[in-house]
Amino acid sequence: MPHNRRDFLKRAGLLAASSGALIGANNCNNQSKQSRSNQKKGSGKMELTFKEYELKLKHVFTIAKSSRTTTPDMQVRIHYQGYTGYGEAAMPPYYPESPKTAKKFYKKLDLGQFKDPFQIEKILDYVDNVEKGNNFAKASIDIALHDLVGKLMGYPWYKIWGYDKTKTPSTSFTIGIDKSDVVKQKTQEAARFNVLKVKLGGGNDKEMINSVRAVAPDKPLYVDVNGGWQDKHKALDMVNWLEEQGIEFVEQPMPKDQIDDIAWLTENSNLPIIADESIQRIPSVLDAYQVYDGINIKLMKCAGMRNAHKMLNLARSLNMKVLMGCMTATSCSISAAAQLSPAIDWADLDGNLLISNDPYEGVQVVDGKLVLPERPGIGIKKVKEI
Repeated sequence: MPHNRRDFLKRAGLLAASSGALIGANNCNNQSKQSRSNQKKGSGKMELTFKEYELKLKHVFTIAKSSRTTTPDMQVRIHYQGYTGYGEAAMPPYYPESPKTAKKFYKKLDLGQFKDPFQIEKILDYVDNVEKGNNFAKASIDIALHDLVGKLMGYPWYKIWGYDKTKTPSTSFTIGIDKSDVVKQKTQEAARFNVLKVKLGGGNDKEMINSVRAVAPDKPLYVDVNGGWQDKHKALDMVNWLEEQGIEFVEQPMPKDQIDDIAWLTENSNLPIIADESIQRIPSVLDAYQVYDGINIKLMKCAGMRNAHKMLNLARSLNMKVLMGCMTATSCSISAAAQLSPAIDWADLDGNLLISNDPYEGVQVVDGKLVLPERPGIGIKKVKEI
């Protein structure tokens, strides 16, 4: 590891994060004049509303350390001059945030003080500084604000950022830890997907892979261990076996605090090692440099689209791979994340496909590939009331 790593990372972080902010801000400023001319007269003000929602999973979802059949969720809306921006905070129970903490946070916000929703940086800086933490709740505000501004401009965010929608990758479909017969059934049900992501770390890793391969012998597979392995030598043996099974990368093989062990594994592995639990907001990308080969960006953990865009630029400046992941969620936050998908290496944006009560229609999966809608903002439309 180079002696000047700290100075290099500091410079790289400032440059990449700044470029991310400028891309979004400049595009907003350039196009906002035309959209404002179409708005009603008067300054107006933004109004925030929110409502608790429970996501119902189609199957029991099991990872290395927990199982569940539902996911708590908060649905957020920002209203402004006849327009509504939609946001979401999906809150798996193994994270510290909940609908209770989100409601407490939302009640502290005064978005009505801002008369111009195009001041995204200023507004989100305010939201970020109201209280520490609360990244999931902050992400919901960020998503709703981006949706609102995109609608005011009349464009989806992938166009505002200058991305080519034909460059979207296939999304993986997640197979949770389960018994062999259930894993085979889930794999059969996921036949329309080009890629599968298999959860490991539950003590039956080889059985999981063999069960998937019994149904899909040639399909590309990703694996996510969720920090379930402890010993670096056993982890390397497992990675080598996974390479023989045609696995493309290994996500978060060991607990995030075993930094030296993970760096050793990355150095000795022929498969890319991707950070997940280790990645939160922008500084964690720098921490992952030369420890992992790439990062998994999730809107909930990084507080929304603004930070995700900056993290993507920063990772690219460090020559790191980028996976865009998600929580179990509605098409609201999944479609928001998908706006960045033309610029990433891998997508794991199937959270809306794991639930049975999605109130929105947004990004679609066609022949296994993400297809972005032309609708402005994050590209969703409401299909049923919450």
